[in-house]
Amino acid sequence: MSGVEVITFGCRLNIYESEVMRAEAEKAGLNNAILVNTCAVTGEAVRQARQAIRRARRDNPEARIIVTGCAAQTEKETFAGMAEVDAVLGNEEKLASANYRALPDFGVSAEEKLRVNDIMSVKSTAPQMVKHIDGHVRAFIQVQNGCDHRCTFCIIPYGRGNSRSVPMGSVVDQARKLTESGYREIVLTGVDATSYGADLPGEPTLGLLAKTLLKQVPDIRRLRLSSIDSIEADRHLLDLIADEARFMPHLHLSLQHGDDMILKRMKRRHSSADALDFVNEVRRLRPEISIGADMIAGFPTETEAMFDNAVRLAEDARIAHLHVFPYSPRPGTPAARMPQLDRRLVKERAARLRATGHMLHQSHLDGMVGTRQWLLVENNGLAHTENFTLVAAPGLKPRALVEVDIIGHDGKHLDMQLTAADAA
Repeated sequence: MSGVEVITFGCRLNIYESEVMRAEAEKAGLNNAILVNTCAVTGEAVRQARQAIRRARRDNPEARIIVTGCAAQTEKETFAGMAEVDAVLGNEEKLASANYRALPDFGVSAEEKLRVNDIMSVKSTAPQMVKHIDGHVRAFIQVQNGCDHRCTFCIIPYGRGNSRSVPMGSVVDQARKLTESGYREIVLTGVDATSYGADLPGEPTLGLLAKTLLKQVPDIRRLRLSSIDSIEADRHLLDLIADEARFMPHLHLSLQHGDDMILKRMKRRHSSADALDFVNEVRRLRPEISIGADMIAGFPTETEAMFDNAVRLAEDARIAHLHVFPYSPRPGTPAARMPQLDRRLVKERAARLRATGHMLHQSHLDGMVGTRQWLLVENNGLAHTENFTLVAAPGLKPRALVEVDIIGHDGKHLDMQLTAADAA
């Protein structure tokens, strides 16, 4: 191979940072190299990264393989000890071209491979500019990094450091650059995006940032948020939901559970009632909004009654896009030291919660039939509605914004036909 290939795991923030990594590595003159940007959110994510590294070495025996990302930050010795790996860069180091110029030669020891500093010492996030997001018709912008909270199940703060925000002016500049490149939809992303601004002068909020973007970058046709913590939602954000057509009617919430005792043991800051109240409020403000959520099944000490409360919250909140994670103990987290459930029970509860999510998604799809929707067309014959529902869109041009009638669904995707005006 030649050039720089990037293999990305995990969140939208990683997708954005992979574009920065590619540009910085190319600026440093790196060639015949594979950058693996890892995720640490679950043990399975780490396993998949190790598997991908071994496959990359088999397929590219002469390439230089550099591993970075959250798993490399939290488990640096694990990756440095892999014979297939030539260097390990930390989450801060991966974003600077100087660190790619300073890579060690082949055949060095595991210790010499490491370029991973203390992420907790990082106090600010430098703005990073990209012109495009490879393979995506929606553009992601990093507005925040790190997290000040310490949920008992989560290893990510130790991979990302404490919360720090990108200055508002830099976010506006990045949005302008991406819209000039032809992107019609912008997604604001971060590790704990709703904590945005607490470390900046004047303490602007995520909602105020979104308002400012839409005012100062009128070419943004659609603005969307990645996962948010509902307990941190501010008045500006609620105003946007109620009044701004370019703010997309879809929110993905970091719920994690629906039982109050488990939420306390997770060290979450909301109750099940808080979550349901928020969902009901945003539905009152924007009836067409769809709600997605992350939930964990099989958390330590979870009883059957506690699990039933999680299922009930998903049903009561009518979660249209439910992402279910079987609890995965992460070494170094408090939850890993709590009494664990049998793995078979964890998997069985995750399957049951996914079945609830499937039922709720079918109900959501049923409710979309007969409506008229604007779609942003993807690269793969699919499209997304404004409320982030997938639509089969064969033959439509990628990046196109088109209005269609929803005529049915196949259980996974909505079916559409062009509106009469377009068909004419």
